[in-house]
Amino acid sequence: MAYRLPPIHCLVAFEAAARLGSLAAAARELYVTPSAVSHRIRQLEDGLGMRLFARGEREQRLTARGRDYLQSVRQALLALNAYPVSEAGRAARRAINLAVPATFARALLIERLPAFVERHPDVDVVMQVAIPLLDVTADEPDLEIRFGTGDYPRLAVTPLLDDRVLVVCSPDYRRRHGPFEHPVDLARASLLRCPLEPWRPWFAAAGLDWPEPRDGVQFSDLGLMMHAAAYGQGVALARQVLARNWFERGALQPLFDVSSVSPHAYYLVYHHHVAEREECAAFIAWLSEQRWDEPVLGPVVPPRAPQPLRDDRWGW
Repeated sequence: MAYRLPPIHCLVAFEAAARLGSLAAAARELYVTPSAVSHRIRQLEDGLGMRLFARGEREQRLTARGRDYLQSVRQALLALNAYPVSEAGRAARRAINLAVPATFARALLIERLPAFVERHPDVDVVMQVAIPLLDVTADEPDLEIRFGTGDYPRLAVTPLLDDRVLVVCSPDYRRRHGPFEHPVDLARASLLRCPLEPWRPWFAAAGLDWPEPRDGVQFSDLGLMMHAAAYGQGVALARQVLARNWFERGALQPLFDVSSVSPHAYYLVYHHHVAEREECAAFIAWLSEQRWDEPVLGPVVPPRAPQPLRDDRWGW
């Protein structure tokens, strides 16, 4: 007999949202984001061809057909849960929802993450891009790595990285538009801009009483600005540790022996109660152990093999 069943994670998300009355509460119980719960419920509804929840209401109110279906789902989940399993099978996976700026993730975190996974193989790290300084935030993260001032009332705050800021450009740009022997020579350069890294602090450190640049290309991400500089589009501000890979490849080079202190740094931020969860406490401790100014040695972890094709009706 061929069974055409919805994915179990969709059924679990539906049952949790119905029982708890909200997507946020279901997300906390399942260690996923509210948007993930919503997506799973929508996937279930699309597969069934019917609405399970009434739309446009703050609370999750079941439709008549949703109430009927919930009874069947609960009976099925209870039956599966009652089946005896070995002790090894009882070890449930846990998840950490982590919001992190894209540049920090690409330059420093991703290459270190396999070490945490090896130490905690039963914990899944769900990484989301966030730029809190620009009011671009992830959906209800457990932990956040924020780029900002460090002033976050009612939250636990741990400093991670306070980097020096340098002026950099590509060797090609330097050849075409140089020489740049003194900071004042930047008057003829194209200054790349990013609201996350203002030029005024570096100007002051270099003895230049110049206003913040208002013209030229602007980026909302530090990594994008460094990429543009590496492609010869202008002169950029770069953090010494974050730009290490570009320096090592020779794609970027510092222009002057002048650095400045930025008003912003990287911090680990979270609500105090989050640290009571074992997996979050382990990740907090692991992050605090990291020496961000030291390169990571070792092989790159290969990607997982492609997964087998699933039933298109359910998207799995």
